[in-house]
Amino acid sequence: MSGLLLAAGIIGAIGIIIGVLLGIASEKFKVEVDEKEMLVRAELPGNNCGGCGYPGCDGLADAIAKGKAPVNACPVGGPAVADKIAAIMGVDAGGSVKKVAFVKCKGTCDKTRLQYNYYGADDCRMISVVPGTGEKACAYGCMGYGTCVRACAFDAIHVVDGVAVVDKEKCVACGKCVAACPNHLIELVPYEAQHLVRCASHDKGKDVKAKCENGCIACTLCTRQCEFDAVHVVDNLAVIDYEKCTNCGKCAAKCPSKIIV
Repeated sequence: MSGLLLAAGIIGAIGIIIGVLLGIASEKFKVEVDEKEMLVRAELPGNNCGGCGYPGCDGLADAIAKGKAPVNACPVGGPAVADKIAAIMGVDAGGSVKKVAFVKCKGTCDKTRLQYNYYGADDCRMISVVPGTGEKACAYGCMGYGTCVRACAFDAIHVVDGVAVVDKEKCVACGKCVAACPNHLIELVPYEAQHLVRCASHDKGKDVKAKCENGCIACTLCTRQCEFDAVHVVDNLAVIDYEKCTNCGKCAAKCPSKIIV
């Protein structure tokens, strides 16, 4: 009996010593948690898409709390989340604008010329290194093999008639499709923008028409129609300044190629 009591006493003493040591260790090695970081993380959507440029929502929350990232850095959350995080950080949200991805190409299968028939891997990045950068004659256009589709975690982009098309209601502007496109055809534009140039070719008008019926021929009719200095032809391609554009539609009405949509 005395042996059992002794063993119980020893175990109890060891337990007390371990408990004390763990308590000391927890105080000595504890990691200070920023309360603001926790609050910011609670507001982030948790998609961990990496569209903000940080390794997931935890990384972004840490960066925002330390002032290394703006409060509107989350493309998935958009203005609503930015406003909540701004309130936590005690700053202005900075008038964040909702954006969506846009594909700068209208070279559908019936409008663009083929230079050969391609048989191989359905990956735009692999096709971009084959002769002629794919079967379509226009080296600037959408290859249509869906690398951007596979990059999107929100089912917001699909290839329709040989060209990638974005569903702006599903798009969260995470930027994954932008990074995936080897021809750099996809850009983030304001959600409210109603007139966009669906072409990326920098060839001269005659060469464009020889390859695609839906290409910009740099005629400058759009530039001459715009009263707000919002459209310019740069390197044989019409470019719209979304901050100046009032969506009047005059440029789209005069475009002979109908690529301002």
